[in-house]
Amino acid sequence: MTVAETEIREEIELVEAWRAEQLETAGYGAQTAAEIAMRQDIDLHLATDLLSSGCSAELAAQILL
Repeated sequence: MTVAETEIREEIELVEAWRAEQLETAGYGAQTAAEIAMRQDIDLHLATDLLSSGCSAELAAQILL
């Protein structure tokens, strides 16, 4: 792996960690938050809006995943 590839991977990991933190703060459990955070096709705002609209974390995860 080149230096550039390593730096890109590190940046992706930082973004995923930040997304997971935001999802946990919104109300998802750590495991579910990590799973959603790794999925680039899942919009973070949609994931958090589901919870703020009254959807349970379990149901929201079923919808998103």
